[in-house]
Amino acid sequence: MPSSLRLLVLLIVASAAAAVASIVTLKLENRDQGRMVAEQITGGSVAAGKLAYRRYGCGGCHALNSVTGVNGEVGPSLAKIATRSEIAGHFANTPQNMVQWLQHPQQMLPGNGMPDMNVTDRDARDIAAYLYTNR
Repeated sequence: MPSSLRLLVLLIVASAAAAVASIVTLKLENRDQGRMVAEQITGGSVAAGKLAYRRYGCGGCHALNSVTGVNGEVGPSLAKIATRSEIAGHFANTPQNMVQWLQHPQQMLPGNGMPDMNVTDRDARDIAAYLYTNR
């Protein structure tokens, strides 16, 4: 293979590698920024929220792509919950409403299918932060 062709192939491979690295970097930055925003608007911790989501058994009813082994089919999927305009089809999807819904679903909408799970304020804020990273 002529040296000029080798150089061209090398430049193409290097350019492709740089493009992949840039895409990965942007994706990681977007994820980290999304986590920071979710924590700021809820006052919770995304990492603690993921643990609390499992501890309260939310995945028994609600599917969520970001948690392995969670494929509940009783309640609606929570995939992309952060991009929805409403919670439970009745309430604006705001951090305050999300926290209230997680703590007191029966007070907010009596007779709905989501039981009161005695979620603490801290855990509700953490779970809300975690849910708001699901875009």
